[in-house]
Amino acid sequence: MYTARPAIEHTATTLIAKPNYALWLVNMRAGAVKWSQDLIGFDGNIVGPTSRQRTDASNPNGQKPMAIPISGTATHSSPHAHHTNYSAMAMVTTLFFAWGFCTVLNDAVIPHLQSIFELSYVQASMIQLAFFSSYFLFALPAGKLVESIGYKRTMVVGLLMMAVGALLFVPAASFATYGFFLGAEVVLAAGVTILQVAANPYVTILGPPETASSRLNLTQAFNTLGDSVAPYIGGVLILGGSVAATHSSALQGATLNAFRIQQAANIKLPFVAIASAATVLALAVAMYRFPHLAVTQDFRPASLDVRKESIWDHPHLYLGAIAIFVYVGAEVSIGSFLVKYFADPQIAALPLERGAKFVTFYWLGMMVGRFIGSAAMQRVAANQMLVGSGVGACLLVLASLLGSGYFAMVTILAVGLFNSILFPTIFTLAVTELGPLTGRGSGLLVQAIVGGAVFPVMMGFLADRYSIHRSLLMPLLCYLFVIYYGWRGYRIAPAEPQAHFEIVDE
Repeated sequence: MYTARPAIEHTATTLIAKPNYALWLVNMRAGAVKWSQDLIGFDGNIVGPTSRQRTDASNPNGQKPMAIPISGTATHSSPHAHHTNYSAMAMVTTLFFAWGFCTVLNDAVIPHLQSIFELSYVQASMIQLAFFSSYFLFALPAGKLVESIGYKRTMVVGLLMMAVGALLFVPAASFATYGFFLGAEVVLAAGVTILQVAANPYVTILGPPETASSRLNLTQAFNTLGDSVAPYIGGVLILGGSVAATHSSALQGATLNAFRIQQAANIKLPFVAIASAATVLALAVAMYRFPHLAVTQDFRPASLDVRKESIWDHPHLYLGAIAIFVYVGAEVSIGSFLVKYFADPQIAALPLERGAKFVTFYWLGMMVGRFIGSAAMQRVAANQMLVGSGVGACLLVLASLLGSGYFAMVTILAVGLFNSILFPTIFTLAVTELGPLTGRGSGLLVQAIVGGAVFPVMMGFLADRYSIHRSLLMPLLCYLFVIYYGWRGYRIAPAEPQAHFEIVDE
């Protein structure tokens, strides 16, 4: 239990309504009143919030003075509260690799199922629609789950949900039913969503606020490592033994069904491996001893009840959600159409198989950029890095849009380098000083990843109506809003409550 500091006069009242809820200490000294509220949590959970209000001690008439909000600091914080907890960060980083691998493995699943079931491009795009729509459906509930059971247990739930979703690919392949595959994608993506809602903000609060973007960029680099590895492994295990659709066009009835089951069997091994790895990670996270966290918050005179606050009271949060919505839409749209873009006669006229190999450079550029960005953010402000990277991506897309041949090919691949820091930087700027609302705010931001389901359809419409080359106008407009967010949208309004997390001793 935390105790009050020695004072000339003090009284202490302890109220415990329920286990793991609130312990109130009221200290009175020289006419000043300080309220401290501490939640008793478990490893990886919120242990705060704590808050302060300061009143004017010189009040001769005994009238209630106006409260002046100041930046509260928990008196029980650890001496290492301003240092990054690298052990916990390393544990969480493995989760970033896991969901990055699962997400980009769809780039191999889509052409394989398109060949097996003879799907149109619109029908094949249902896989990405099912996957990214899960972010919209499950992100906000996942944010509330964080508030209810804490970051650590939410990570475990997300990993187990991923394992279940991956295992569902086995019966889907056994029955060779496209709808079953879509259902498995939804469950797998639900696990990824829950994991992202917990892991992304947790990394931002494992150290000093000024280096939060640097930490998240570093962990996101390992996420992109999973992105880079997945296409190669998917190509070998899933596409390696596939048969072209032309060979199945003459098959009918039971023969066609047997052919589809045989070809779909290629999907089983990688997803069984994913389910096994996710289960092992869930056990590791469950047994790992994460640090306790405290949150300090400035409360306005109106109320000390943090539950009355809303995420909509924070403009920098919902503008950040819009920025993530358009950015992810741009990133996924470009990545989804790169192979066809390289095959365009005006660009490089590359065969699809050869063009697919070049897509690796797009993801590798993102990984390298995140390592560079993580180091650069030790010295450069996060919003400045966001503006610079947004301008770089915007200029490269414009160059590819106006250019042709290998110049257009190289410039669009280089966009990956500037994409690298955009998501983690927007995320950390958007959850800044949310305090107890961090979990719910994270849910809103992860929900905005649904842009990856919306914008590829829009870009495909432009490609069908005009050309794949001219459809780059859409991501170009998306990057303009990202630049705006780094320039002005990230700023915290003066009227917003401010809160800070700290690592505390047990």
